[in-house]
Amino acid sequence: MRAPGGFPVVGVVGGGQLARMMQTSAIELGIQLSVLAESPLASAALVVPSSPIGDHTDLEAVREFARSCDVVTFDHEHVPPAVLAALEADGVVCHPTRTALRYAQDKLAMRERLTRLGIASPRWATARTADDVRAFGDDIGWPIIAKTPRGGYDGKGVTLVANPEAIESIADWLDAVGSPGPLEHGVLLEERVDFARELAVLVARSPSGQGAAWPVVETVQTEGICTDVVAPAPALEPGLGALATEAALRIAGELDVTGVLAVEMFEVREADGRPGYRVNELAMRPHNSGHWSMDGAVTGQFEQHLRAVLDLPLGDPTPCAPWTVMANVLGGHDDRLYRAYRHIMARDPGVKMHLYGKGVRPGRKLGHVTVSSAHLEGARERARHAADYLEGVITE
Repeated sequence: MRAPGGFPVVGVVGGGQLARMMQTSAIELGIQLSVLAESPLASAALVVPSSPIGDHTDLEAVREFARSCDVVTFDHEHVPPAVLAALEADGVVCHPTRTALRYAQDKLAMRERLTRLGIASPRWATARTADDVRAFGDDIGWPIIAKTPRGGYDGKGVTLVANPEAIESIADWLDAVGSPGPLEHGVLLEERVDFARELAVLVARSPSGQGAAWPVVETVQTEGICTDVVAPAPALEPGLGALATEAALRIAGELDVTGVLAVEMFEVREADGRPGYRVNELAMRPHNSGHWSMDGAVTGQFEQHLRAVLDLPLGDPTPCAPWTVMANVLGGHDDRLYRAYRHIMARDPGVKMHLYGKGVRPGRKLGHVTVSSAHLEGARERARHAADYLEGVITE
């Protein structure tokens, strides 16, 4: 299984943009990356020479792929638990493990475990009927948030239930409760958190238990999709930064996470006036909120993830500049992306552009840009201008 020189082969199930961006770090470290891609045109398959074709839900395809890898990791959380269990039975080394990944795959399991750990989270409940939804809303106050426990991302599988009359909007979900699928065990209900802004804490943990954390960042969401990330989060009270980072590292340790873990949070004001947080989501892989680290930190998240899953000593997560701003490139015009390079490069040579080789469709993340600077507002403007130009929102 070893590559020339004794370097290991890291397999990535899922050929998306995360696996694609991992390839640069793998090359620099001398590690051979292999990707199980759903098609020859998958984002990672376009740049990773070893990209056999297979679906992440195809048990035999995944097992065959894993036989040629020293370690297997994942581009996303959607690999079925039965496939993960089969890999485990085959003796395949997977990071994160099946038991850890469960808490990123199933939001009900996550809420139950974080509650037991005493991690600050929104008030929540499981609903199987309309009466359950009504009782929860009446108890904590309307509106409330309803989520599908499995399969949702980028705002999908999340809906606002404004009042008891609006329960009809999730009637299809309630009808599916008990049937095999993402709603088998019920609908997740959460209070609508009154928050100041959204934060994310990115940490990494190795099988040996070594941990590392990047600075807490601010994430900006537009219609459920992250559009901008600012590192570090501006004007973050030091006590809250330490509290949030400690919580993320504790989650990684208690859940035995290996690799990169992103903990998405709401910043709130507690009843006694102190700053606080509520954990929203977990992702056990390199994450959009950490893309800034590719250009803005001594060790970026993709290199760190490879180090972690191979149980190598972790790298330094210290920022390289006072501020780094990342802006996502969404939708856009397929024939415009490369043509836009000349304008952006000439206008601002300090902008770093990363495109994912994906087909264009509305709202899809096609790439991102980063700007590092000593001046926050200037970095924000520069990053947003570059992303807007790539998308075709502006033309000058």
